[in-house]
Amino acid sequence: MSKVTLDLNNPRFQDGLFNLPKPERHSALETLNKLRQMTWNQVYRDNGLKWEKIASVTPPSGVSAIYSLRITQSRRATAYRDGDFIRFLTIASDHDATYGKK
Repeated sequence: MSKVTLDLNNPRFQDGLFNLPKPERHSALETLNKLRQMTWNQVYRDNGLKWEKIASVTPPSGVSAIYSLRITQSRRATAYRDGDFIRFLTIASDHDATYGKK
């Protein structure tokens, strides 16, 4: 079974990651490192990541669904699966923003 491959190239995701306070940025990098050592089945089952489909957000064209996962203790990221890749989209400034609520 192949490992998850990370795609961190989305500019909005990069802005969110690089603008995190240092302790949270370190925590996010630990999560990303953990992810690249996992298979997709492990990602789906991991209770710490809480991979869940976001029904309230319309995915971009060509993407079947957008998901959220815990990237730090207090923040969630949005991403989608593309084959073996997890393609990151954003890191929300707060929990509700992940789900399109405000």
